[in-house]
Parts: sequence; C-alpha cells; structure tokens
Amino acid sequence: MIGLAYLAVQVISFAGILVIDHRWKLAAFRAPAATALSVTAAVALLLTWDVLGVRSGVFFRGQTDFMTGLQVAPEIPLEEVVFLAFLSHLALVCATGVVTAVEHVSKRRGARSGARSGGAQNGGAQNDGAQNGGAQNDGAQNGGAQNGGAQNDGAGARP
Repeated sequence: MIGLAYLAVQVISFAGILVIDHRWKLAAFRAPAATALSVTAAVALLLTWDVLGVRSGVFFRGQTDFMTGLQVAPEIPLEEVVFLAFLSHLALVCATGVVTAVEHVSKRRGARSGARSGGAQNGGAQNDGAQNGGAQNDGAQNGGAQNGGAQNDGAGARP
C-alpha cells in the first residue's frame, strides 16, 4: 500500500487544482477541448524531453518504496506522466487565474474612475447591481434605501 503513496498525493493535488478550476472556470471548465489539447501537447513535449534525457544518461528512475513501480517506458514511471499532466494543468490554471484577476481589478478600477468623473449611469456613482438613486452600494442590501448620492459601504443597519 505504501507503493501508492506518491501517486495518491499527486491525485489529491490534481483534484485540488480541479476544484479551483471548477470554482472560477479557469481552464478545463471554461474550454475543455482547448485545455485537453494544451495539457496533452505539453505532456508529449515533456515526455519527449524525458526520453531524450534517459537516452543520454542524464535522467534515471530513482528507487523508492513510495512509487508504484509501474513504468510507461524504460526509466519513466507512471507517476512522471501524472506529474507532468498535473504540472501542465496547474500552469494553465495559474496563467488564466492571473489574467482573470488582472481583468477583474482593471474593470473595478475603470468603474470607480468612471464614477468619480460622473460618467456612471446612476447619477455618477458606482452601483454594483442595485439601483438606489446614485448611491454606491457595493452589492450590500441595506433596506433598499434610496439615499440620493451618499456612499453606502454595507456597514449600515440590516433589516
């Protein structure tokens, strides 16, 4: 059973990244075909690199009780393929996560600068989804008050 430890840790790590991917729709849950193609191409490239390393004598399989002992090619264990797939998917999730975060921040900054210059549609203030007579609401429901231009950061009394 100890021979499955490393593979189990890899699978649990992969599952964790899939949960993050699913939550924010970053790679596999946004564009499954493109993600599958990207991960497959990256794994193929990295396995080619591994094969060249094994043939040149640079790479070799270490002996440990924590691995299954299954090999997909000489000196290339099953865990290597799982790790390369994990690494490729992790890179996609990180890259699209950074792009998504930057887009989100720039969109919020743009909305705030538009609100300061009076360019917003609701009397010149940020509304974030609620129509409240020009008040900034930031998504908090505060009794539905129309406060004619005051800022409401959601810290007021709740019904």
